[in-house]
Formats: sequence, C-alpha cells, structure tokens
Amino acid sequence: MSDHIEKRTKKQDRGLVMVLTGNGKGKTTSALGQALRALGHGFKVYMVQFMKGRKYGEVLAAEKHLPGLTVEQFGLDSFVMRVNPAPVDIELAQKGLERAQEIVVSNAYDMVILDEINVAIDFKLISLASVLELIKNKPMELTLILTGRYAPPEIVEIADMVSEIKEIKHHYASGIKDRAGIEF
Repeated sequence: MSDHIEKRTKKQDRGLVMVLTGNGKGKTTSALGQALRALGHGFKVYMVQFMKGRKYGEVLAAEKHLPGLTVEQFGLDSFVMRVNPAPVDIELAQKGLERAQEIVVSNAYDMVILDEINVAIDFKLISLASVLELIKNKPMELTLILTGRYAPPEIVEIADMVSEIKEIKHHYASGIKDRAGIEF
C-alpha cells in the first residue's frame, strides 16, 4: 500500500457522496471550500468541470497556489443549448465523464468533485445511468462531490449529504454584470 493511500485510510474510513444543487449562486464555490478544507488536511483533490472552458479563478489559483488540487475542464467558454446541444458539447461532456471514471478508480485522490455534472445529465450530454454506475463503483474511502442545478432524484436518494442552494436575490437582476473573482 502506498504511503498516500495508507495515510488517507487513517484519516477517513468511508468517503461520502455529497450533492450541492439548487438555483442559487455558490454550488461550485461551496465544493471548492470543501476542497480547501480537505487540502488543509493533506488530501489530494481532483475537480472535473463539465460545460466550462474559461480560465475561472479556481483554475488559476490551483495552477499557481494549490498543488494538491487538480482542475480539468471539459467544455467551451460558451453556453450550452439545453434543448439542442452542439455535438462538440456532447463530445466534451463524454470525455469529461470518461476522465472522471478514470480518476475515481485510480485511487490517487481523496476527493473528486464533479462540477456541473447534474446540469450535464439534465441537458442529456451524459447519461444518468453512467453517473449512477460511477457512484456505485467509487472506492469506499473516496469522497465524491456532485454539483449543479437539477440534481436527479436518483442521485439525491443515494447521496450521504445534499444541500440545496436557493436564490433569494441575485445582483444580475439589478443589472450588475459578472465579474472576475465573483462569477469567474
């Protein structure tokens, strides 16, 4: 058993399946807070971002300051059409799911975040069945975090923790545009 795996099993007996969903702002940010907490304890964290291709602040911060956090993006820097997604969006989401499957079974990470995976399922870019299979086959000690609106009831049912982030008020409604360090 490698030192990393041995150290990890001493830290945690059983990983959790956590879901961050809802129509409010802060699901990815919450997952990153969880990652920061895990990094503080020496855990290794991997984040797969579905439907995202922009160099968000978390990508830049991980590259510059957080060697224990790997962020890999599988998307374009544009919106995906819900009703009629472009073939490239489907292809990138499928590649993201394949990469997530590799990472989950690699036993090289303590926490894996599947950012916006719930939306990718809802937009039919990837199948619910494949994500349920990924959850079912995750190593016992791995913590898996799934973010995004529209969490399917089947995932909510099997998760250990589900938080719904509800929008009460958003600055977009008053005409304030997105800005670096807040939305990206």
